[in-house]
Amino acid sequence: MLRRLSVIGGWTLVSRLFGFLRDLVMASVLGAGPLADAFLIAFRLPNHFRAIVAEGAFNAAFVPTYAATLERDGEARARAFRSQMLSWLMLVNLVLLALALLATGWLVFLLAPGLGTGEEGVRALAIDLTRITFPYLLCMSVVTLMSGVLNAERKFAAAAAAPILLNLAMIAAFFSVQWFPDAAHAAAWGTLAGGVLQVILLTAAVARAGLGFSLPLPRRDGEVALFFKRLGPALLTAGVVQVAVFADTILASFLPTGALAHLAYADRLYQLPLGVIGIALGTAVLPEIGRDAGVGAEDKARGVMDRALRICLMVGLPIGLAMAFLGEDAIRVLFQRGAFDAAATAGSAAVLAAYAVALPAALAIRTLVAAFNGRGDMTTPLKALAGATVVNVALKALLSAEHGAAGLAMGTSAGVWIYAVTLYVLCRTRGYVSPFALADKVLVPAAAVTMALVLWGMPDLLAPVEDVLLLLPALAAGLVWLALAAALSFGAYAVVLGGGLLVVRRLARSRR
Repeated sequence: MLRRLSVIGGWTLVSRLFGFLRDLVMASVLGAGPLADAFLIAFRLPNHFRAIVAEGAFNAAFVPTYAATLERDGEARARAFRSQMLSWLMLVNLVLLALALLATGWLVFLLAPGLGTGEEGVRALAIDLTRITFPYLLCMSVVTLMSGVLNAERKFAAAAAAPILLNLAMIAAFFSVQWFPDAAHAAAWGTLAGGVLQVILLTAAVARAGLGFSLPLPRRDGEVALFFKRLGPALLTAGVVQVAVFADTILASFLPTGALAHLAYADRLYQLPLGVIGIALGTAVLPEIGRDAGVGAEDKARGVMDRALRICLMVGLPIGLAMAFLGEDAIRVLFQRGAFDAAATAGSAAVLAAYAVALPAALAIRTLVAAFNGRGDMTTPLKALAGATVVNVALKALLSAEHGAAGLAMGTSAGVWIYAVTLYVLCRTRGYVSPFALADKVLVPAAAVTMALVLWGMPDLLAPVEDVLLLLPALAAGLVWLALAAALSFGAYAVVLGGGLLVVRRLARSRR
């Protein structure tokens, strides 16, 4: 698991670093004003549909079905199944694209009804940009299928590395902004170019792996019928997830200009550990659960879950604390320049702190859902998610009126915790996971408390080096301060946790 996690997480980390570079350039060029709001709407629309039609629902239904087919029936049957899936994806996406291009204005209105009420021309710009970015959905649907095939074959690198191309394409577009009407149009065309480049990369990867595709007439029989049977609940689950995301966008469109940008820049930092650890773990665990449960190896499947959840607990708590305490400093160092001012930093930091509260639960969700999806159970996560989403959306509407974009993030965190705890209780009831060891229940919180105390006293701890930092350029000084703060706080966490685990192991050996 650690080897696979290192491959997926390593490439994801590289991608997220390029994503930070992209956002540094985007923050400087677009800032947090009307151009940024218009582009972010155009960027979110295809990604909302992508999360429903492609990654969210498709992966949940396809990967376990494909892995079991490959294990049970061999490569020829698996090739026929994946080729049918390509035909269906192309058909569905072409219909969606035609509808979206005909009704772009309505889509923008549904996603952001308050957009442009205070700024002339913002809605028209968002509609124009959406017509450029929406074909990105077709590209990413093909990428998702090919990534699922490669992941089921235990080939993770190409799929994890593909998003790097999106970031590079958008960076190149920002540096070529003089060739476009404005920076928002540059970002939109960069998005589409990034989707095309990812399709090319994944096509080369599946060809190199000898995993060919054909394009037959779509049929509904055999594994395809089983896929569609599982797809229905998976679509509803992905749709419910997007209800909460839509609620963010809709409510933020009524907030003062910049709220959408505050959410986006905070989410960039929040998504870093989610991608490197949470999504990477879920990606690695899903095909393994599908294989093990498919042949009745429940003990093996439970062991996979136990290891994954332990990683989420031990990593999620310290990273969440670091985001809560150091988030404003990180956003200031990374983004505050050009059109991104101190007010944008403060707004984004408040959102990040609210998100950070739920980071351990957010890391675990993909793994917990995989425990059910890997066994072909798409309905249980849907029921758990529906209840969590009701609370999520209600709190967003209640808290955003007083706390703005940070209130939206508070509602998100509450919903994430409810969803994760519900899934974990159901997993324990059904025997999908083992209880956490007593050492984990005691030592991890103790180490987290120690880290929180160190972070709280960080200004005093680093006071002796302040004079030295003043000699450095502002960006270098900020990066050094953050590096020292991270080293001290994570070091304190590691010392307490590692020392405690060492003592526990020695005591266990002495009793033997």
